[in-house]
Amino acid sequence: MNRIIMLRTFLIFACTFMASNVVAFVPPQPNHRHTGVARGHADIDSRKFNFFENIGSMISNFGKKASASHILIGPKTMNQDDARKKLEEIKAAVGNDPEKFAKYASEFSTCPSSKNGGDLGSFGPGMMVKNFDKVCFEEEVGVVHGPVSTQFGEHLIFIADRTGESD
Repeated sequence: MNRIIMLRTFLIFACTFMASNVVAFVPPQPNHRHTGVARGHADIDSRKFNFFENIGSMISNFGKKASASHILIGPKTMNQDDARKKLEEIKAAVGNDPEKFAKYASEFSTCPSSKNGGDLGSFGPGMMVKNFDKVCFEEEVGVVHGPVSTQFGEHLIFIADRTGESD
């Protein structure tokens, strides 16, 4: 019963949010001249605005949290094919060992999280980009997944933990 009330509250918030012209979470658009007027939903690029992309995951995974680490090879580092090959090599070397994953993340990842062995901490559904979110909330825990493509580059994802699972 409590979960139903929380879900209803979330849905009311989501509908209200989408119906208003809230732009607080909209990233700056390149070449967009600020006119002092709030931008409407037509100006929102959903590839960058996770709320609209991940609403399904936010609802179906309501109450869940995931803890994950990743290794990112960004597009400025190498092209997509080379990045995927490198990540496949890393995946074979790491297996599903979290300590090896952290070591390789520190060495090869282009994400600032590499300083922490690629650790992204704990997060809820909809907080990551769609492909990343899908892996973290639908795939097996304790396993290295990928390569996974996002607008940030190519990733290997190690899901350390997930809470809120219903058995």
